[in-house]
Amino acid sequence: MIQTPYLLFLGDAPDQLAAKVAQGIKDWRPDNAVGQFRMPGCGADVGAKDMTLADAKAAGAKTLVIGVANRGGVISDAWKAVLIEALQMGFDIASGLHNLLRDENDLMAAARVYGCSLFDVRIPSVAYPIANGKKRRGKRCLAVGTDCSVGKMYTGLAMDAEMQKRGMKSTFRPTGQTGILITGGGVPLDAVIADFMAGAVEYLTPDNDPDHWDHIEGQGSLFHVSYSGVTMALIHGGQPDALVLAHEPTRTHMRGLPDYALPSLDALRDSALSMARVANPACQVIGISVNTQHMSEPEAIAYMAEVEERMGLPTVDTFRQGAGRLVDALAAM
Repeated sequence: MIQTPYLLFLGDAPDQLAAKVAQGIKDWRPDNAVGQFRMPGCGADVGAKDMTLADAKAAGAKTLVIGVANRGGVISDAWKAVLIEALQMGFDIASGLHNLLRDENDLMAAARVYGCSLFDVRIPSVAYPIANGKKRRGKRCLAVGTDCSVGKMYTGLAMDAEMQKRGMKSTFRPTGQTGILITGGGVPLDAVIADFMAGAVEYLTPDNDPDHWDHIEGQGSLFHVSYSGVTMALIHGGQPDALVLAHEPTRTHMRGLPDYALPSLDALRDSALSMARVANPACQVIGISVNTQHMSEPEAIAYMAEVEERMGLPTVDTFRQGAGRLVDALAAM
Protein backbone atom coordinates (compact mmCIF):
# COMPACT_ATOMS: atom_id res chain seq x y z
CA MET A 1 0.00 0.00 0.00
CA ILE A 2 1.17 3.52 -0.80
CA GLN A 3 1.61 5.36 2.49
CA THR A 4 0.04 8.75 3.06
CA PRO A 5 0.40 11.68 3.44
CA TYR A 6 2.19 12.74 0.27
CA LEU A 7 4.70 15.36 -0.76
CA LEU A 8 3.68 16.36 -4.28
CA PHE A 9 6.71 16.57 -6.58
CA LEU A 10 6.15 19.10 -9.36
CA GLY A 11 9.76 19.08 -10.54
CA ASP A 12 10.36 21.50 -13.39
CA ALA A 13 6.86 21.14 -14.89
CA PRO A 14 6.62 23.61 -17.79
CA ASP A 15 3.00 24.60 -17.14
CA GLN A 16 -0.03 23.97 -14.97
CA LEU A 17 -1.44 21.21 -17.17
CA ALA A 18 1.74 19.18 -16.79
CA ALA A 19 1.06 19.00 -13.03
CA LYS A 20 -2.45 17.61 -13.36
CA VAL A 21 -1.62 14.54 -11.24
CA ALA A 22 -0.60 16.71 -8.30
CA GLN A 23 -3.53 19.07 -8.87
CA GLY A 24 -6.00 16.18 -8.82
CA ILE A 25 -4.65 14.88 -5.52
CA LYS A 26 -4.63 18.38 -4.01
CA ASP A 27 -8.23 19.04 -5.11
CA TRP A 28 -9.79 15.68 -4.23
CA ARG A 29 -7.65 14.34 -1.37
CA PRO A 30 -6.24 17.49 0.27
CA ASP A 31 -5.70 15.69 3.58
CA ASN A 32 -3.22 13.41 1.78
CA ALA A 33 -0.98 16.26 0.60
CA VAL A 34 1.23 18.08 3.11
CA GLY A 35 2.87 20.26 0.46
CA GLN A 36 4.55 20.58 -2.91
CA PHE A 37 8.19 20.44 -4.02
CA ARG A 38 9.12 22.66 -6.97
CA MET A 39 12.46 22.82 -8.73
CA PRO A 40 13.89 26.03 -10.25
CA GLY A 41 12.01 26.97 -13.40
CA CYS A 42 8.82 25.14 -12.43
CA GLY A 43 5.84 26.69 -14.19
CA ALA A 44 3.16 25.00 -12.09
CA ASP A 45 1.64 25.65 -8.68
CA VAL A 46 -1.17 23.47 -7.30
CA GLY A 47 -1.78 25.71 -4.30
CA ALA A 48 -0.07 23.52 -1.71
CA LYS A 49 2.59 24.80 0.67
CA ASP A 50 6.05 24.91 -0.87
CA MET A 51 8.35 22.64 1.11
CA THR A 52 11.86 21.28 1.09
CA LEU A 53 12.30 17.55 1.57
CA ALA A 54 13.28 18.23 5.18
CA ASP A 55 10.19 20.38 5.75
CA ALA A 56 7.94 17.66 4.37
CA LYS A 57 9.61 14.95 6.41
CA ALA A 58 9.12 16.99 9.56
CA ALA A 59 5.44 17.50 8.59
CA GLY A 60 4.93 13.74 8.42
CA ALA A 61 5.04 13.08 4.67
CA LYS A 62 5.78 9.44 3.92
CA THR A 63 5.65 9.24 0.11
CA LEU A 64 6.95 11.58 -2.55
CA VAL A 65 4.46 11.40 -5.41
CA ILE A 66 5.65 12.41 -8.86
CA GLY A 67 2.75 14.71 -9.64
CA VAL A 68 3.77 15.55 -13.19
CA ALA A 69 2.39 13.95 -16.35
CA ASN A 70 4.96 15.18 -18.84
CA ARG A 71 4.95 14.22 -22.52
CA GLY A 72 6.74 10.88 -22.82
CA GLY A 73 6.87 10.32 -19.05
CA VAL A 74 10.64 10.78 -18.75
CA ILE A 75 12.53 10.79 -15.44
CA SER A 76 15.29 13.34 -16.04
CA ASP A 77 18.73 13.38 -14.42
CA ALA A 78 17.75 16.60 -12.62
CA TRP A 79 14.74 14.85 -11.14
CA LYS A 80 16.85 11.87 -10.10
CA ALA A 81 19.05 13.99 -7.89
CA VAL A 82 15.98 15.01 -5.88
CA LEU A 83 14.44 11.52 -5.91
CA ILE A 84 17.63 9.88 -4.64
CA GLU A 85 17.92 12.49 -1.89
CA ALA A 86 14.31 11.73 -0.93
CA LEU A 87 15.07 8.02 -0.70
CA GLN A 88 18.10 8.80 1.47
CA MET A 89 15.76 10.65 3.82
CA GLY A 90 13.36 7.71 4.04
CA PHE A 91 10.63 8.71 1.59
CA ASP A 92 8.89 6.10 -0.53
CA ILE A 93 8.31 7.24 -4.12
CA ALA A 94 5.18 6.74 -6.21
CA SER A 95 4.90 7.49 -9.91
CA GLY A 96 2.40 7.15 -12.71
CA LEU A 97 4.87 7.84 -15.51
CA HIS A 98 5.39 5.50 -18.44
CA ASN A 99 9.11 5.56 -17.61
CA LEU A 100 9.02 3.17 -14.66
CA LEU A 101 10.85 3.74 -11.40
CA ARG A 102 11.80 0.08 -11.30
CA ASP A 103 13.64 0.43 -14.60
CA GLU A 104 15.99 3.08 -13.19
CA ASN A 105 18.92 1.18 -11.69
CA ASP A 106 20.16 4.06 -9.55
CA LEU A 107 16.73 4.58 -8.00
CA MET A 108 16.32 0.85 -7.36
CA ALA A 109 19.75 0.70 -5.74
CA ALA A 110 19.02 3.68 -3.49
CA ALA A 111 15.66 2.21 -2.48
CA ARG A 112 17.34 -1.04 -1.46
CA VAL A 113 20.08 0.70 0.50
CA TYR A 114 17.71 2.96 2.42
CA GLY A 115 14.87 0.46 2.85
CA CYS A 116 12.29 2.43 0.84
CA SER A 117 9.62 1.35 -1.64
CA LEU A 118 9.04 2.39 -5.25
CA PHE A 119 5.47 2.29 -6.55
CA ASP A 120 4.74 2.31 -10.29
CA VAL A 121 0.97 2.79 -10.44
CA ARG A 122 0.93 2.48 -14.23
CA ILE A 123 1.69 -1.25 -14.15
CA PRO A 124 -1.42 -3.39 -14.74
CA SER A 125 -1.86 -5.83 -11.86
CA VAL A 126 -4.59 -8.00 -13.43
CA ALA A 127 -4.66 -10.30 -16.45
CA TYR A 128 -7.54 -8.49 -18.15
CA PRO A 129 -9.86 -10.35 -20.52
CA ILE A 130 -10.63 -9.54 -24.14
CA ALA A 131 -13.89 -7.58 -24.26
CA ASN A 132 -17.01 -9.62 -25.01
CA GLY A 133 -19.47 -6.73 -25.46
CA LYS A 134 -22.13 -8.34 -23.27
CA LYS A 135 -24.53 -5.89 -21.65
CA ARG A 136 -23.96 -5.44 -17.91
CA ARG A 137 -26.43 -4.44 -15.22
CA GLY A 138 -26.18 -0.98 -13.73
CA LYS A 139 -25.57 2.34 -15.46
CA ARG A 140 -22.41 4.05 -16.69
CA CYS A 141 -21.42 7.60 -17.52
CA LEU A 142 -18.31 8.63 -19.48
CA ALA A 143 -16.88 12.07 -20.15
CA VAL A 144 -15.39 12.44 -23.63
CA GLY A 145 -13.31 15.45 -24.61
CA THR A 146 -12.42 17.67 -27.52
CA ASP A 147 -8.81 17.26 -26.33
CA CYS A 148 -6.64 15.77 -23.59
CA SER A 149 -6.54 17.43 -20.17
CA VAL A 150 -9.79 19.36 -20.48
CA GLY A 151 -11.45 18.18 -17.25
CA LYS A 152 -12.84 14.72 -17.95
CA MET A 153 -11.58 13.23 -14.69
CA TYR A 154 -12.66 16.28 -12.70
CA THR A 155 -16.13 16.01 -14.21
CA GLY A 156 -16.47 12.37 -13.22
CA LEU A 157 -15.23 13.01 -9.69
CA ALA A 158 -17.57 15.99 -9.30
CA MET A 159 -20.58 14.03 -10.53
CA ASP A 160 -19.75 11.12 -8.23
CA ALA A 161 -19.35 13.47 -5.25
CA GLU A 162 -22.69 15.15 -6.00
CA MET A 163 -24.47 11.79 -6.26
CA GLN A 164 -22.89 10.59 -3.01
CA LYS A 165 -24.07 13.82 -1.37
CA ARG A 166 -27.61 13.11 -2.55
CA GLY A 167 -27.51 9.53 -1.29
CA MET A 168 -27.53 8.09 -4.80
CA LYS A 169 -25.60 4.94 -5.71
CA SER A 170 -22.41 5.97 -7.44
CA THR A 171 -18.75 4.96 -7.89
CA PHE A 172 -15.87 6.75 -9.58
CA ARG A 173 -13.88 4.30 -11.72
CA PRO A 174 -10.27 5.48 -12.30
CA THR A 175 -8.50 4.67 -15.55
CA GLY A 176 -5.34 6.77 -15.16
CA GLN A 177 -2.57 7.42 -12.70
CA THR A 178 -4.16 10.48 -11.10
CA GLY A 179 -7.46 8.77 -10.39
CA ILE A 180 -5.66 5.71 -9.06
CA LEU A 181 -3.59 7.85 -6.66
CA ILE A 182 -6.74 9.70 -5.55
CA THR A 183 -8.89 6.63 -4.90
CA GLY A 184 -6.32 3.88 -4.30
CA GLY A 185 -7.39 1.60 -7.15
CA GLY A 186 -8.40 1.35 -10.80
CA VAL A 187 -7.02 0.38 -14.21
CA PRO A 188 -3.95 2.12 -15.72
CA LEU A 189 -5.62 1.89 -19.10
CA ASP A 190 -2.96 3.40 -21.35
CA ALA A 191 -0.49 0.79 -20.06
CA VAL A 192 -2.74 -2.16 -20.92
CA ILE A 193 -1.93 -4.14 -24.08
CA ALA A 194 -4.19 -2.85 -26.83
CA ASP A 195 -6.13 -6.08 -27.37
CA PHE A 196 -7.21 -6.07 -23.71
CA MET A 197 -8.02 -2.37 -23.20
CA ALA A 198 -11.77 -2.63 -23.76
CA GLY A 199 -11.85 -5.80 -21.66
CA ALA A 200 -10.09 -3.96 -18.85
CA VAL A 201 -12.89 -1.37 -18.87
CA GLU A 202 -15.50 -4.14 -18.76
CA TYR A 203 -13.60 -5.59 -15.77
CA LEU A 204 -13.51 -2.18 -14.08
CA THR A 205 -17.27 -1.62 -14.44
CA PRO A 206 -18.95 -4.94 -13.65
CA ASP A 207 -22.61 -5.79 -13.09
CA ASN A 208 -24.21 -3.61 -10.44
CA ASP A 209 -27.57 -2.53 -9.05
CA PRO A 210 -29.94 -1.20 -11.72
CA ASP A 211 -29.88 2.29 -10.17
CA HIS A 212 -26.12 2.41 -9.59
CA TRP A 213 -23.98 4.74 -11.71
CA ASP A 214 -20.32 4.14 -12.54
CA HIS A 215 -18.49 7.34 -13.50
CA ILE A 216 -15.71 6.13 -15.77
CA GLU A 217 -12.65 8.36 -15.89
CA GLY A 218 -12.20 9.65 -19.43
CA GLN A 219 -8.88 9.59 -21.27
CA GLY A 220 -7.53 11.21 -24.43
CA SER A 221 -9.86 12.25 -27.24
CA LEU A 222 -11.25 10.62 -30.35
CA PHE A 223 -9.78 13.59 -32.24
CA HIS A 224 -6.28 13.40 -30.72
CA VAL A 225 -4.11 11.44 -33.14
CA SER A 226 -1.73 10.44 -30.33
CA TYR A 227 -4.27 9.09 -27.84
CA SER A 228 -7.50 8.27 -29.66
CA GLY A 229 -7.12 4.52 -29.09
CA VAL A 230 -7.58 4.70 -25.33
CA THR A 231 -10.75 6.78 -25.79
CA MET A 232 -12.23 4.20 -28.14
CA ALA A 233 -11.55 1.44 -25.61
CA LEU A 234 -13.42 3.41 -22.97
CA ILE A 235 -16.37 4.01 -25.27
CA HIS A 236 -16.76 0.40 -26.34
CA GLY A 237 -15.62 -1.34 -23.14
CA GLY A 238 -17.55 1.06 -20.94
CA GLN A 239 -20.82 0.74 -22.88
CA PRO A 240 -21.88 4.11 -21.43
CA ASP A 241 -25.54 4.92 -21.00
CA ALA A 242 -24.64 8.61 -20.80
CA LEU A 243 -21.92 10.78 -22.30
CA VAL A 244 -20.77 14.18 -21.06
CA LEU A 245 -18.89 16.38 -23.53
CA ALA A 246 -15.81 18.06 -22.00
CA HIS A 247 -14.19 21.14 -23.55
CA GLU A 248 -11.64 23.88 -22.88
CA PRO A 249 -12.65 26.81 -25.11
CA THR A 250 -9.45 28.86 -24.99
CA ARG A 251 -7.22 26.21 -26.59
CA THR A 252 -5.72 27.20 -29.93
CA HIS A 253 -4.66 23.66 -30.85
CA MET A 254 -4.70 20.09 -29.56
CA ARG A 255 -2.37 19.56 -26.60
CA GLY A 256 1.06 18.66 -27.94
CA LEU A 257 -0.11 18.91 -31.56
CA PRO A 258 0.28 22.51 -32.78
CA ASP A 259 -0.85 21.62 -36.31
CA TYR A 260 -4.21 20.19 -35.19
CA ALA A 261 -7.18 22.37 -34.26
CA LEU A 262 -9.75 21.27 -31.69
CA PRO A 263 -12.99 19.82 -33.05
CA SER A 264 -16.30 21.54 -32.43
CA LEU A 265 -18.62 20.30 -29.70
CA ASP A 266 -21.05 19.31 -32.44
CA ALA A 267 -18.41 17.12 -34.08
CA LEU A 268 -17.52 15.53 -30.75
CA ARG A 269 -21.17 14.84 -29.95
CA ASP A 270 -21.83 13.22 -33.31
CA SER A 271 -18.64 11.14 -33.43
CA ALA A 272 -18.66 9.96 -29.82
CA LEU A 273 -22.37 9.12 -29.83
CA SER A 274 -22.17 7.11 -33.04
CA MET A 275 -19.24 5.11 -31.62
CA ALA A 276 -20.97 4.62 -28.25
CA ARG A 277 -24.13 3.31 -29.88
CA VAL A 278 -22.16 0.46 -31.44
CA ALA A 279 -21.93 -1.08 -27.95
CA ASN A 280 -24.99 0.55 -26.36
CA PRO A 281 -27.70 1.70 -28.80
CA ALA A 282 -29.50 3.52 -25.96
CA CYS A 283 -26.59 5.83 -25.14
CA GLN A 284 -27.41 9.54 -24.84
CA VAL A 285 -25.40 12.76 -24.56
CA ILE A 286 -26.74 14.38 -21.38
CA GLY A 287 -24.64 17.50 -20.83
CA ILE A 288 -21.51 19.55 -21.40
CA SER A 289 -18.69 20.24 -18.95
CA VAL A 290 -16.66 23.34 -19.81
CA ASN A 291 -13.28 24.11 -18.28
CA THR A 292 -13.35 27.92 -18.01
CA GLN A 293 -10.27 28.38 -15.84
CA HIS A 294 -8.72 30.83 -18.32
CA MET A 295 -11.88 32.94 -18.64
CA SER A 296 -13.27 35.64 -16.38
CA GLU A 297 -16.55 34.94 -14.59
CA PRO A 298 -18.61 37.08 -17.01
CA GLU A 299 -16.86 35.53 -20.02
CA ALA A 300 -17.46 32.03 -18.68
CA ILE A 301 -21.14 32.64 -17.95
CA ALA A 302 -21.73 34.17 -21.37
CA TYR A 303 -19.88 31.36 -23.15
CA MET A 304 -21.75 28.60 -21.33
CA ALA A 305 -25.10 30.27 -21.96
CA GLU A 306 -24.34 30.46 -25.69
CA VAL A 307 -23.27 26.80 -25.81
CA GLU A 308 -26.32 25.65 -23.87
CA GLU A 309 -28.69 27.52 -26.16
CA ARG A 310 -26.96 26.26 -29.29
CA MET A 311 -26.50 22.63 -28.20
CA GLY A 312 -29.70 22.22 -26.18
CA LEU A 313 -27.81 20.55 -23.32
CA PRO A 314 -27.13 21.63 -19.71
CA THR A 315 -23.72 23.29 -19.78
CA VAL A 316 -21.68 23.90 -16.62
CA ASP A 317 -18.19 24.37 -15.28
CA THR A 318 -18.10 21.75 -12.52
CA PHE A 319 -15.34 23.64 -10.70
CA ARG A 320 -17.16 26.99 -10.62
CA GLN A 321 -20.76 25.75 -10.44
CA GLY A 322 -20.70 22.14 -9.31
CA ALA A 323 -22.10 19.10 -11.07
CA GLY A 324 -25.70 19.38 -9.88
CA ARG A 325 -27.29 20.00 -13.28
CA LEU A 326 -25.38 17.12 -14.86
CA VAL A 327 -26.56 14.79 -12.11
CA ASP A 328 -30.10 16.10 -12.60
CA ALA A 329 -29.81 15.05 -16.23
CA LEU A 330 -28.68 11.54 -15.23
CA ALA A 331 -31.50 11.23 -12.74
CA ALA A 332 -33.99 12.15 -15.47
CA MET A 333 -32.89 9.31 -17.76
